[in-house]
Amino acid sequence: MTSIIGHTQLALVQGDITTQDVDAIVNAANSSLLGGGGVDGAIHRAGGPDILAECRQLRETSHTSGLPTGQAVITTGGRLPARHVIHTVGPVWLSGSRGEAELLAACYRNSLQLAMDRGLHTVAFPSISTGIYSYPVEQAARVALSTIMAFLKAQPDWFDEVRMVLYSRYDFEVYQAALAELQQSG
Repeated sequence: MTSIIGHTQLALVQGDITTQDVDAIVNAANSSLLGGGGVDGAIHRAGGPDILAECRQLRETSHTSGLPTGQAVITTGGRLPARHVIHTVGPVWLSGSRGEAELLAACYRNSLQLAMDRGLHTVAFPSISTGIYSYPVEQAARVALSTIMAFLKAQPDWFDEVRMVLYSRYDFEVYQAALAELQQSG
């Protein structure tokens, strides 16, 4: 399923983010930047040691206390088809009333801004925070897609493609429904 915003294609695909041939994939990282489980672990395993080496350098220099939730940093893509990895830390779902939606939106916004700042034109995102961080996928899909769409409307001619890569069929279907709803509401 796709949507065109300005000259950017917003695409939803079911698949594995580590196989995406784009300028950058986004990693749903933990604040340590040193790898973990889920998407983070898969990206580090597939990308190899160069990603971890750059993350360690970030921890030793600019992010000695870790990466704050909602912020984003960039490293090499290592052995991945993607040339870069943008690491962002999503919020842990607590109750939905502790600023989780704003922090999740910041992950997408800051990742897109960093991609622009680095001259990147194709970016692939996973569904941030919906795994071990327990963010309900139905709510996360609306936040993710509405944030991406608003960003693309403000920058209609920069990106060639922004892709949401959903690993499970269920997540893919939830994102499809959310995109259809957002397109209908204008």
